[in-house]
Amino acid sequence: MSASILFWSLLIAQILLGIAIAITAYRIMRGPRAQDRILSLDALYVNVMLLLLVFGIKTESTLYFEAALVIALLGFVATVALAKFLMRGEVIE
Repeated sequence: MSASILFWSLLIAQILLGIAIAITAYRIMRGPRAQDRILSLDALYVNVMLLLLVFGIKTESTLYFEAALVIALLGFVATVALAKFLMRGEVIE
């Protein structure tokens, strides 16, 4: 019973995260301003990180959790660098 619930909940989570990734990818391409594109890029890396975590739970592999941690760190640094570039026009002072 609980294995069946886990299987279906992980499958639904994967489908919904896939839809969220598609929507944020659309917003990256169609965003009217650069700020919208940066925000959707931020949402995209969070969704990809969560999808990797769901895969890690489904396969019981720690490799996905480590990859999600790396994506979270790189995504945060990229978001801060892009926001700083939009504010000042340069990343390194």
